[in-house]
Amino acid sequence: MSSKTPRKTSKPSSARTPSSRPATANGSQTSLAIAQGHASKSAASDIEAGSRKRGSAKPGVRASTGARHIANVCVYCGSGHGTNPAYTQAADALGAALAQAGIGLVYGGGGLGLMGEVARATRDAGGHVIGIIPEFLTQKEHMLRDVDQLMITKDMHERKRLMFENSDAFVALPGGIGTLEELVEQLTWSQLGQHTKPIVVANIDGFWDPFLKLLAHMRDDQFIRNGINVRFIVVEEAAAIVPAILQAAKASTEAEAEAAITAKF
Repeated sequence: MSSKTPRKTSKPSSARTPSSRPATANGSQTSLAIAQGHASKSAASDIEAGSRKRGSAKPGVRASTGARHIANVCVYCGSGHGTNPAYTQAADALGAALAQAGIGLVYGGGGLGLMGEVARATRDAGGHVIGIIPEFLTQKEHMLRDVDQLMITKDMHERKRLMFENSDAFVALPGGIGTLEELVEQLTWSQLGQHTKPIVVANIDGFWDPFLKLLAHMRDDQFIRNGINVRFIVVEEAAAIVPAILQAAKASTEAEAEAAITAKF
């Protein structure tokens, strides 16, 4: 893929309409108050036929899935590779699957570790990549310049805000405390009714098992209880991520999702 001239900006794009509530691959609502949902291990080839094909639409134009529109997916992941090769393989597979589905990648803008892997895999498969990185990390995280759109922010808060505003769903691959913080922030915002965008926890080789046990402990001790449920999707392999997101997108129409948000305020 030919090198593209990145666009340097710290201005947010227009705010997106909140997406539908997360659901498991079989369409049932995922709620910690009941149990963590596990999406089926669908092959990436099962991606809904209604998705736009690679290169068939301009960057930033939403792809239609027949219900909700998933144009971009935000991927949170580590700036290192970790000790398990399965983590890198999952990042590569996810990037290729996003490109195949015509879904853009929004990520932290770095060129190291799993961040670099998922970005290059998306780019090399012909997908659209948006990198968002704070200025103080451009050298430390080896900012990847060969992306379709590059946003350099003044701080971490602006970075996370822009990642949220430019994304229709969220995926957490293995990572460190930064990845954990980003995931928990989205879970919290969803819990408080601030958005209904799908959140997928990619539990590759059981990486997130300790975190899921912690959430279960919080539930057992009634710090997570009925009425303040934490909703998300758990998948065990990379091939299931995109199908799970598209399945969640069928959960409700945009009007229904907007009505659900309004009712919570």
